[in-house]
Amino acid sequence: MSQTTHRAKVAHLTDRGAVHVTGPDSVKFLQGLVTNDVENLKTNPDDIAFAAGAVHAAILSPQGKILFEFFCVRTLDGFVLDVLREKVPELVKRLSMYKLRAAVEIADVSGSYELLALWGPNACSSGPTKGTIAFLDPRHPELGQRILAQAQFAMDIASATNGSNAPPEIYHAHRIALGVPEGGKDYDFGDAYPHEANFDLLKGVSFSKGCYVGQEIVARMQHKAVVRKRVVPVNAATPLPSTRPDVTAGGVVIGRLGTVSGNRGLALLRLDRAAEFTARSLPLEAEGVAVTLALPPWLPALPGVPAAQS
Repeated sequence: MSQTTHRAKVAHLTDRGAVHVTGPDSVKFLQGLVTNDVENLKTNPDDIAFAAGAVHAAILSPQGKILFEFFCVRTLDGFVLDVLREKVPELVKRLSMYKLRAAVEIADVSGSYELLALWGPNACSSGPTKGTIAFLDPRHPELGQRILAQAQFAMDIASATNGSNAPPEIYHAHRIALGVPEGGKDYDFGDAYPHEANFDLLKGVSFSKGCYVGQEIVARMQHKAVVRKRVVPVNAATPLPSTRPDVTAGGVVIGRLGTVSGNRGLALLRLDRAAEFTARSLPLEAEGVAVTLALPPWLPALPGVPAAQS
């Protein structure tokens, strides 16, 4: 067995960008907008570029739908938001709309950073080094770290962290296996509630902080007995289509397939309908490929639906 088998993996996520929110009002400003609590995030006082913690969060529409999802990372002068690169201009515009008289500065700094994911056995942090912002992915412990590195340092991350370079597809295969969705890939922005994207189960929303846009809808869904629709892992006997087709059962559309990796994928499904059709021995299909649900341990169990196998 090769030595690299036991090394961590580092993937360069080129589809991610970065937004700075800085200034004396940055904490108050974001606290009133995002789904998670940013007031208690800490920084390392010895290094402006190293973050000791981060939260995964979203900005919602007044109707409670996810408009943006991102990681919110505290620095000494404010925050860096790790966000889907194609959403950066829209996010900057939205934040600027809410700015009013707040003493904050909002800027697209995607050109200053490269985003890398680090996960797997024997991964070691590069620590509080100049030119990097490193933080644990708060959604799931097996997702490891995310590192925002200045471009001139990005190529050195693999050797500094005991990691071997891997393509983004390997990272997404790992994410899919864990059942962790991403906006724009596994659900559409403006069309999914936080509970449907599993924000309530993956530490993406605080139920104890103060008001934010869309909070009443989120609180109402939290007190419902059952969330009928969620992003869940699905398996198949053959490779799944990558075209994000509808998932059907008995000719009825019950959801949509998202990210896939070979025979595994994630799908946003009506869970009550999926359980109903499974109990009736009617197959779930995506473009003619039969799929079965395989729920990870952190997702609520459904009668007749097996848990995901590790």
